[in-house]
Amino acid sequence: MNRHDTRLCALTFDLDDTLWDNQGVMARAEQLHYAWLDEQLAAWLAAHGEAPRHFAEAVPVTRYQAHRRHLAKQHPLRRGDFTWIRERALVELLEEFGLSRASAWLWASLTMTRFHALRLEVSPYPEAEPLLEALTRDYRLGAITNGNLAFHRLALSRHFEVIIAAGEMPAPKPDARPFLATLSRLGATPARALHVGDSWQEDILPAIRLGMRAAWIAPHAPADTPMPRGAYRLEHVRELPDLLERMERE
Repeated sequence: MNRHDTRLCALTFDLDDTLWDNQGVMARAEQLHYAWLDEQLAAWLAAHGEAPRHFAEAVPVTRYQAHRRHLAKQHPLRRGDFTWIRERALVELLEEFGLSRASAWLWASLTMTRFHALRLEVSPYPEAEPLLEALTRDYRLGAITNGNLAFHRLALSRHFEVIIAAGEMPAPKPDARPFLATLSRLGATPARALHVGDSWQEDILPAIRLGMRAAWIAPHAPADTPMPRGAYRLEHVRELPDLLERMERE
């Protein structure tokens, strides 16, 4: 295989905790969308002549979380489709609370709309916008996420030719299918692509196994962590341009 066959032409990116810090956003979205449902549903019930009842008191958020885990085990093909799991869990718990099936679906849908709005309140790293803008001059970009963020609604998404929510395929990472689908749409072979992500199990290992190269965003991993051939450790995505320059010289 000559150098032309392995020169990078495509970059694929994970999103959460790769292009932004996601932990605070998810914690806030989890808390606030459930509080919104509790408040709005109580007001709706009171307006319809029912005695005041609070959903979050009858069904604590920990019960909601446990029911989501139960549904993921019960429906393994849906395990990565977090929107479906969340909405289905809400419907079942709202019915248990005493709502009709139609009302349960209505309130679950409204609550998920609120969740998705909160989920979008991410703050991309300051370096992300100029970094992606520069990369599009030399590479085709794709995004592969297991998350349920409506990424197409963020300005940052305009830099990506392909965006795949892997859990909705349904084939969440580390399944090879979202990687292969993205590469196919980008017109790239694995040997000519590099994947960038923060998860060793869901990003780096599957990419390497496919014959891609991979950049592991791992600020807390020891600097001397052994890496397989074709894998590189970075502390932050801002270091990616320097890595690409080094790879061009290899």
